[in-house]
Amino acid sequence: MADDEGSDSWDDVLHNLQARRAESRAMGGEARLSRHHDAGKLDARARIARLVDPGSFAEVGTLVGGAEAPADAVVIGSGTIEGRPVMVAAEDFTVLAGTISSAANAKRYRVAEIAVLDRVPLVMMLEGAGFRADGRAHTRTPTDLIAQSRCSGRVPLITAVLGASAGHGALVAPMSDFTVMSTQASIFTAGPPVVYESLGEQIAKEDLGGPKVAVASGLVHNEAADDETALDQVRTYLRYFPSSAWSYPLDVPGGDDGFRPVPELLDIVPRNGRRVYDMRHVIDVVFDEGSLFEVQPDFGRSLICTLARLGGHPVAVVANQPQVLAGSVDADGADKAAHFITVADSFHLPIIFLADNPGVMPGSQSERQGILRSGARMFAAQTQARVPKLTVVMRKAYGFGSMVMGMIGFDGQSATFTYPGATMGAMGAAAMSRARGSDEDEATLLRRLEVEASYRSAQSFGQDEMISPVETRDRLLHSLERALYRRQAPAQPAARTAIVP
Repeated sequence: MADDEGSDSWDDVLHNLQARRAESRAMGGEARLSRHHDAGKLDARARIARLVDPGSFAEVGTLVGGAEAPADAVVIGSGTIEGRPVMVAAEDFTVLAGTISSAANAKRYRVAEIAVLDRVPLVMMLEGAGFRADGRAHTRTPTDLIAQSRCSGRVPLITAVLGASAGHGALVAPMSDFTVMSTQASIFTAGPPVVYESLGEQIAKEDLGGPKVAVASGLVHNEAADDETALDQVRTYLRYFPSSAWSYPLDVPGGDDGFRPVPELLDIVPRNGRRVYDMRHVIDVVFDEGSLFEVQPDFGRSLICTLARLGGHPVAVVANQPQVLAGSVDADGADKAAHFITVADSFHLPIIFLADNPGVMPGSQSERQGILRSGARMFAAQTQARVPKLTVVMRKAYGFGSMVMGMIGFDGQSATFTYPGATMGAMGAAAMSRARGSDEDEATLLRRLEVEASYRSAQSFGQDEMISPVETRDRLLHSLERALYRRQAPAQPAARTAIVP
């Protein structure tokens, strides 16, 4: 006897499925998409297509929201970037202003949950107005922020802010390892209408949370000219990192020029400790050509934090910048470096310190900015790091400024180096002379002792080796390749539970 229920063809059912999928993929409709594109922005699906490898995206939750809210204003799924799996989520501003319903919250939770379960990176693309005012925001359901916070320190969590992002949706940005925003994007706790209703303040969204605010405050790490450039930065950033804290960064075979002297440093680094030079020129010479990706270049500028490769090995570089505040460690720079160091440690990137500073930044303004707290935060991050640490003191490193840059004994370094004549101690000779009220003879003696300090330190084994600037790359690479042999057991996440924003 024929089964009536099983006798129907699949054709009608599959046609219905395809129609519903097409309805979802039409997003907010041609008119809204056209306005979005006319503003110079990619739509949510085009952003995903730009980020992941061609043809690699597999969507999850396509039919959530139905015809009234296609994909419920957030497109999620998995794809690959340069062949490695990632989870992705893109808010769709063309659908109900990218707002978050209870179902959209569930999608956002799920994409982060899978990222941790399967140990792959999560990339969030933001352009939305926060929770949807539908009366369901306070039902007892898990918030997506719980799942996102569980990514921290376990899988790379990257955010791209590509339009106006407000409220709940924006909160993933400060929790991320790396955040980039396009020039026309903005991010804030609440948008201009809410600000006006709450405070009577009239302000444009770009003045409230545009790059001049978000990058300057340290909330967002990097700025990009447009959506495409921002997403290219995400792809580049991920090249330096493993897929999770359970694996190691990938080397680039044949992507370097091996051991070589760097005589250029003799011209770049002045012997006179009072003369200014650009530390970026040092980094360009020492590390593999074309391998640099700087994080937060426009925040805390007295410190440089950049990803790089040395002999093809991904590393994190923390360097003083003598062109800014003479390389002093200020509060913003210390906060930047602390976050950068913690991310590097969480994902097993060796850290290389290039020290040339007169200490932490003194003065009333610095104290009001909390330099002791920020400096202590940076010190705690670097001294707790368990990855290989290598330090070079180039001309000077005074007081706490040397400690935060990894130049203190018994701090777990794989290698410590100084240049001849590098001066170290509690403070410079000029400052010490003033503090002691020295006469001219004593001041001259202090200056001479300062110059000889590196040799006294070498004689008492204050560092592993005194080196010529010409030897910098070779000694760092030699020490790094030895230090990487500590990877003789499967990688495990750091003991910490999260990376502090």
